[in-house]
Amino acid sequence: MTARTCTVDENKRHCNCSFSCDKAGICCRCLNYHRALGELPGCYFPREAEKTGNRSIANFISIIQKQGSAYLK
Repeated sequence: MTARTCTVDENKRHCNCSFSCDKAGICCRCLNYHRALGELPGCYFPREAEKTGNRSIANFISIIQKQGSAYLK
């Protein structure tokens, strides 16, 4: 198996997280962290919703039901 390289700088360009943390740009760590909390990372949310800090799956589903998923593209 080939080792993968984390492209932190490229990942940060696509990250909309408004909170400062040690996982910024290291998506695998961010995803694992939020999954352990029963949440989704900020990049799953529209910018304004992400700023609220409510990363719950229920909030994500509510947003998708109201706004659709076009913002994820």
